[in-house]
Amino acid sequence: MFPSSNRFLLRKGPAACLGIYVDSGSIYETEESIGVTHLLERLAFKSTKNRSHMCIVHDVEVTGGNVGASASREQMGYSYDTLKAYLQGAVELLIDCVRNPLFLDSEVEEQLTKVNGEIGEIAKDPPQFLLESLHLAGYSGALGNPLMAPEAALKRINGSIIGKFYYENYTADRMVLAAFGVDHEHLLSIAEPMLHDLPKGLPVEVPKSTYTGGDFRQKVDSEKTHVALAFEVPGGWHQDKDATVLTVLQTLMGGGGSFSAGGPGKGMHSRLYLRVLNQYQQVQSLSAFSSIYNDSGLFGIHSTTGSDFVAKAVDIAANELLAVATPGQVTEVELRRAKNATKSAVLMNLESRAIVTEDIGRQILTYGCRKPVEHFLQCLDELTLDDLTIMAQKIVSSPLTMASLGDVDCVPSYDSVSRRFHAPI
Repeated sequence: MFPSSNRFLLRKGPAACLGIYVDSGSIYETEESIGVTHLLERLAFKSTKNRSHMCIVHDVEVTGGNVGASASREQMGYSYDTLKAYLQGAVELLIDCVRNPLFLDSEVEEQLTKVNGEIGEIAKDPPQFLLESLHLAGYSGALGNPLMAPEAALKRINGSIIGKFYYENYTADRMVLAAFGVDHEHLLSIAEPMLHDLPKGLPVEVPKSTYTGGDFRQKVDSEKTHVALAFEVPGGWHQDKDATVLTVLQTLMGGGGSFSAGGPGKGMHSRLYLRVLNQYQQVQSLSAFSSIYNDSGLFGIHSTTGSDFVAKAVDIAANELLAVATPGQVTEVELRRAKNATKSAVLMNLESRAIVTEDIGRQILTYGCRKPVEHFLQCLDELTLDDLTIMAQKIVSSPLTMASLGDVDCVPSYDSVSRRFHAPI
């Protein structure tokens, strides 16, 4: 859990960030525990065996600290940003909250009520709604498990079910303690006595996922219709060079909203801006997106238009995806700009304590070590137009997944869009 090769980063300055990252997420849920990951995120930093929720809030506030938790399909993260002067107390509180949660009935019921309210509001966040729908439609198996707890699951989830999932998955061999702004040996001296007896769990096989493609449509009364076209990213993070190519491809395609103010870093030179948003005023937004996991992932385009233009918008999105998969359609100038923008974004992100801490924890869970940023920069420098085209071709050769929200009667049929990418022989 504390390998000397994965040293915590030390920087001058008064602040530090701590994080505990767990190899646990919705992919590990069973029929009984569907939705538990969502509840674990909401129950973070609630009452433990050693302190009440109000005591936790007081202890964090009195130091001017900030805590948070985030759930994903493959990992859970808990973080504490604080001043170095309060490091020992922060480490103890963070470990206590991750190691010793009580899942009190009153706190569980409160969060179940809040989650139930959020479910009814998810359609008001179209990008999140479509991304969740793409997973449900495009995967069978673990990655098809919902990240947001289904309404039916809320009626049976209780503290006992949450606790059972927690104790099965939150084990020493599946946790990483990461930190930024902290001396490695000093942090070990504080944390090791609190974690040395954390039990190691039984061997766990990573649940299988199969990408199948599919179609999900949700009709709602709205002036806007949202459509996402997506395909599988084979290999996921474990194919780190391909993942780097994908990151550049997403930057190259870019996009955004038609009313963006533009300016540096706003993506105004990306292909979707130059070729679509600047040409079609009916397109309110058009963006490339990705969602990557250890061995698979999704890449595609999300569009927002009025109902009268949705069929054309889908056709345009398909054209743009096919174009980047066609040799000669992307220029060296476009590639160089995308590589430089990607490099800039990576280096600027690594100026953030929270992002660096998360990067350390999640990389160790994924790769078993933290690869230096120079490794990814080298992958960027070596990337060629052929690499980009081949990656795009791999992506669009997989089955199509579609998700739409709004006046879905105007959205072209799944088969008609799929034929654009997979013409019959």
